Amino acid sequence: MRYLILLQFYFLLLPAVRSQPADTTDYAALVNPLIDTHKSRWFYFSSASRPFGMVNLSPDTQLRGSWESGYLYDSTSVKGFSHIHGWQISGIPVMPATGEMRGHHGPDDYQSPFRHDTEEVSPGYHRLYLDRYGITAELTSTTRVGMHRYGFSNDGKDRYLYFDTGTFLAHDSTLYSEVRLVSDTEIEGFAVMGPTNRRPKPFTVYFVARTDTPMKAFGGWVNGQPLPGRISSVGGKDAGAYLSFADTLQRLQLKVALSYTSVGGARQNLVRELDHWDFDAVVEDSRREWNEELGKIRVTGGSKAHRVKFYTDLWHSLLGRRIVSDFDGKYADNTGEQTIVRTMPLAEDGSPRFPHYNFDAWWGSHWSLNILWALAYPERMDGFGATMQAMYQNGGMIPRGPSGGNYTFVMIGDPAASFFATAINHGIHRGFDVDTVYAGLRKNAFPGGIRDKAGYEHHTRLGGGMDYYVNRGYVPEGLPGNGYHKDGASMTLEYAYQDWCLAQLARKLGKEEDDALFTERSTNYRHLWDERTGWMRPRELDGSWMEGFAPVAEQDQFSARGFCEANSAIYTFYVPHDTEGLIRLFGGREAYVSRLNASFEKQQANWQGANDKNHAVNWVDYANQPSTGMAHLFNKAGAPWLSQKWVRAVKERYADTDPYGGYHGDEDQGQMGALGVLMAIGLFSVDGAAATEPGYEITTPLFDEVAIQLNPDYYPGATFTIRTAGDPGRNLFLQSARLNGQDWSRVTLPFARYREGGLLELTVGPEPNKAWGTEK
Repeated sequence: MRYLILLQFYFLLLPAVRSQPADTTDYAALVNPLIDTHKSRWFYFSSASRPFGMVNLSPDTQLRGSWESGYLYDSTSVKGFSHIHGWQISGIPVMPATGEMRGHHGPDDYQSPFRHDTEEVSPGYHRLYLDRYGITAELTSTTRVGMHRYGFSNDGKDRYLYFDTGTFLAHDSTLYSEVRLVSDTEIEGFAVMGPTNRRPKPFTVYFVARTDTPMKAFGGWVNGQPLPGRISSVGGKDAGAYLSFADTLQRLQLKVALSYTSVGGARQNLVRELDHWDFDAVVEDSRREWNEELGKIRVTGGSKAHRVKFYTDLWHSLLGRRIVSDFDGKYADNTGEQTIVRTMPLAEDGSPRFPHYNFDAWWGSHWSLNILWALAYPERMDGFGATMQAMYQNGGMIPRGPSGGNYTFVMIGDPAASFFATAINHGIHRGFDVDTVYAGLRKNAFPGGIRDKAGYEHHTRLGGGMDYYVNRGYVPEGLPGNGYHKDGASMTLEYAYQDWCLAQLARKLGKEEDDALFTERSTNYRHLWDERTGWMRPRELDGSWMEGFAPVAEQDQFSARGFCEANSAIYTFYVPHDTEGLIRLFGGREAYVSRLNASFEKQQANWQGANDKNHAVNWVDYANQPSTGMAHLFNKAGAPWLSQKWVRAVKERYADTDPYGGYHGDEDQGQMGALGVLMAIGLFSVDGAAATEPGYEITTPLFDEVAIQLNPDYYPGATFTIRTAGDPGRNLFLQSARLNGQDWSRVTLPFARYREGGLLELTVGPEPNKAWGTEK
């Protein structure tokens, strides 16, 4: 049955592919948003969205739950088109309908069946047909304004737009919403989204909506009951509004502008971004913007499937984290007791220098987004740095993943340390002050900072274990408190890496005492090395080794005790800053390489499953962050041919381009997409490119040529090109390299060379050249 569905899916795509321009610069034509949507996540799927857009307008087939919600490919009914699909944020669903007004009955009642053979999806655009109502729905957007176009059949039935602002969306219920009639073509209002166990405070989204056709009537409901008579506003819990139109209406267009600051902010966003009704022009402009962003990395050669997966991965890396500031730079700060509207720093012309962002954790981004954005999108890295500095100045802590202006304390540690080390050591700091940021990062690295809070530990500081880490050199198991992820072994290993990142910054800033302090603390991983077992082993509160230890779990588990969404087999290799030191603990390179290679061989036999969510049973796990540097570790251990081999094996494991594969796990707001891009272009950095003098390890690209456009505001070069001879799609072993015409025998490409632009020429063959790339 599944194969029949896949066959139908491929035939479904053919008309859309044929309709795209033949111009090879139409990179958006290679993006397939439907990849791995059978088990989507609320923030995973977007269609009518700009890069990092505040508006993420798309159909919702499942409204409840952070997981398996939003758009699910195997669903058969649409329950509405909501405008926000972000990390712990949602809001403003709209549904067109005909016939009897049924908005007050809720989405489960007024939903409509749809079929994929009527559907077209591409970056910035979504079209489908609502079978129940005979309505063709089309969606597009600017950054802050969603635009709808609805075509009605000639059925003589009344037409409606439901603004079901009080419905349950994804994470929790809507506490209160209000919709007000402004004119016969405009409404305004807001919705207050309830707190979640991750986002501890409510947040408010404001909107202004306009139609291109005057409405016939305005009405609403509260608690499932329609309000009688003529009204001009509706408000309450479980409230909503409807707009009705003449039964002869053939086409209706709608614009919905959002803001997190005020209705006035939403109206300004509407006026500044979308002052016309040309729907097709908005689709075309969105396509142009996506092509501009995707075209910053241009690949040629390789198979069509490889190019589709590559540009879909790149699209994800530019999509999942959302702008939450208005056109004029105003944003809602919820770090204190009351929401305060603040403004991001402005340029001389009065425009904001950078937006304010909402985003999931940086946990694991040192092997994905940090590297990719530093290579090709430094302006985005700068903007996220500006957001984190603002939150530090507003609330006293640099965050590890904010939502709705709140701290969420998502995951563990302080992964912002590696983010800022990568940014600053690449010269990316136009949007923030280096000394201010360093002070915030240093605060986080001691008791009382953000490391002291376990996952989602909002009101206490019990689960992070920093007193133990500072005094003992490790975090034990069995810490008190109600936080998540109180996994001492993972905390210890991640804190040690983050300390090394701080040492790199201290060295850059000439802070010698801090450099020495954090360099020494970065060796704390050694306190978990158990010579008897040859693995990193958790320790109890009394200092003893954890009993019943095994490197992997014997049965399906999400996490093994002591390890965050992983196990010892994975975290034993989590010393990205000191591979040489870890190799010595193993007893030498041969033992280290042999153990690492054996882990890949064991895992390869288990790569046939459709989902890798049971992380603790895996020897290698590319469906989750802690493992995503493992294939590149051979480059650091003097066996680069094994990195070439296993990077390609991982790429093939996640090469699917249909709705039932492609990521096989958690694509955390572009992290796995960014990792896929790095593997495909053959550049990576085990230490997250966070060193004082950063560099990238080379593996075999998938393509004949990769051309990365360098941002002239940050780097002096124009383009860095990687050209590979010898059919890299089939021959994966590097034979030789030349950098700007000179022989290059090192596996590492220094950033100092990359930033100048140039040409890296690689030659590949079917068998390993074990003499290349082993020079230190």
